[in-house]
Amino acid sequence: MPGRSGTRTPRPGRAGAPAPGDTGTADAAHTPDDHHGTDTSTAAPRPDGPQTPPPSGTDDAPHHDHGSYAPRPGGASGPGHGATDAPERGAGPEHHFDPSGHRSLAHSGIAKGEPPQPRPKEPGGGILMGRPFGVPVYVAPSWFLVAALITWVFGGQLDRVLPELGAARYLVSLFFAVAFYASVLVHELAHTVAAIRFKLPVRRIQLQFFGGVSEIEKEAESPGREFVLAFVGPLLSLVLAGVFYLAMKPVQPGTVPGVLLAGLMVSNLIVAIFNLLPGLPLDGGRMLRAVVWKITGRPMSGTVAAAWVGRALAVSVLIGLPLLNSSGALGGRGQDTGGMDTVTDALLAAILAAIIWTGAGNSLRMARLREHLPELRARTLTRRAVPVQTDTPLSEALRRANAAGARALVVVDAHGNPLSLVRESAIVGVPEHRRPWVAVSGLAQELTEGMRVSAELAGEELLDTLRATPATEYLVVEESGEIYGVLSAADVERAFVKAMARPA
Repeated sequence: MPGRSGTRTPRPGRAGAPAPGDTGTADAAHTPDDHHGTDTSTAAPRPDGPQTPPPSGTDDAPHHDHGSYAPRPGGASGPGHGATDAPERGAGPEHHFDPSGHRSLAHSGIAKGEPPQPRPKEPGGGILMGRPFGVPVYVAPSWFLVAALITWVFGGQLDRVLPELGAARYLVSLFFAVAFYASVLVHELAHTVAAIRFKLPVRRIQLQFFGGVSEIEKEAESPGREFVLAFVGPLLSLVLAGVFYLAMKPVQPGTVPGVLLAGLMVSNLIVAIFNLLPGLPLDGGRMLRAVVWKITGRPMSGTVAAAWVGRALAVSVLIGLPLLNSSGALGGRGQDTGGMDTVTDALLAAILAAIIWTGAGNSLRMARLREHLPELRARTLTRRAVPVQTDTPLSEALRRANAAGARALVVVDAHGNPLSLVRESAIVGVPEHRRPWVAVSGLAQELTEGMRVSAELAGEELLDTLRATPATEYLVVEESGEIYGVLSAADVERAFVKAMARPA
C-alpha cells in the first residue's frame, strides 16, 4: 500500500546437523547451573533439513508437530575439568550419543552423507533502480501490473476530460503512473533518511502493487523516534500535494499539464490521508503504537492496540470502500456504475483489506518475537561437549560422549586447542562396523573465526552473529577464551520458532 514502512527481524538460517564439541584435557566438562531440563518429545524427521534428537529427561515445554522442543542445554568448560565433573543428567543407557541407538544423535532426520546446506541468498526484490543514500531501491514485478492498471483507468478519465488526445492519452496516463510512484518513492525516502538519522539500518526500499515499503532492520529505541520515523512519510506526501497545488495556479485548467498536476496533487493527498489512518501496518498505526508505548511504557501494548485497530480498518475497507464508490462519494458515477465496475471495486477492496489485515498480524507476531528474543541466549542453548584428538576412532569418541552425557565432539590438538567440529551428518554416513577404523578428524569441519561465538551473546545480537557466518554448529567460548561447548543452529532455530509461538 502507498507509503508504508516496516521493520524486519533477522531469522536464523536453515539449520543443519548439530555437531559435537568441547575442549580441555578431560573427556567432559561441567554443566552450567543455569541450563534447563530436557524434553521427552520426539522430533519428527524432516526431509529438508537435519534435526537434533530429543534427549531424555523432562520439560514442561509444549510439544509441537513441527518438532520444536526445548533443546537440551549443555556446556563445556575449559581445560582442566575431569570426567568426574559431568554430567548430572542425560547419561545412562537411554541417552546414547550413538547413531545406532534408538535415541541416538544420528537418528535426527539427517539423510546419510548429506552435507550441510548453505542458506540460500535472499532475493533482491525486483529490478534494482538505484541506491539513494546507499539504500537499494527495487521495483517489484507487481508494479508493472499496477502501472498498466493506472494507465488504463486514468486514460479513461482523460478521454472524458480531453477527448482530443485520442490514443495519446495513454502516454499521458503512463507518465502519470510513473510520476505518482516517484512521489511514493519520495515518501519512502523520507522514512529512510529518518532511519539513517537514528542509526537504524535500512535493508531496501521496494515499490510494489499497492505503493512502497521501507524495510528497516531494527526497531526505534524510543516512542518519540518511532513517532517521527512514521510521521515523516505522510508529511512529505502532504508537502508534495501542496507543491503540486501551487504548481497548478499558473497553469490553465483543462490542459494536459493542468490535469496531470491536479491528479498528482489529489493522489499525494490521498496517500497522506490513507497512511495517517491509525492502524498497523500503516504509518498512522505506527504513530498510534508510539503514543500507546509512551503512555504505557511497553512497546508491545502499543503494537497490540495499533494492530487491532488495523484489523478493524481492514474490515471497514472491505465493506465501506465499494459502498462509498457506488454512492459516488469518492467521485464515482454513483448509480450509473456498471456491474463490472462494482466487481472491480469489490476486488480491489478485498486485496487492500487483506494486505492491511495480514500486515497487522505480522506486526503482532514480530512484536511478540522481539519481546521474547532476549530469551535466546547462547549460554543456555549450548550443548555439552567432549574433546577428542585427531586420531581418536569414531567409536571411542562416541563412547566418551555417552559416558559424559554429552551431545557434541570437538577435535583438539595435543594442547587442548580446538581445531574442528565433528559433523553429525558425517557420523551418520559411517556404518557402525566401520567406526572403530575411522578417525574423527576425517568427519570434522574446520573452525573458522566466524564459527567462534561468545557465550554471552543473546537475542538479536546472537542471531546477527550466526547470520553473518552461516554454519550448522558453532564453538561457544567464554570471555576468557575457554571453551564452553557447541551451539547447534538447529537448536537456535527451534528456540526461535518456540519464541514466535509463545503468547506475549
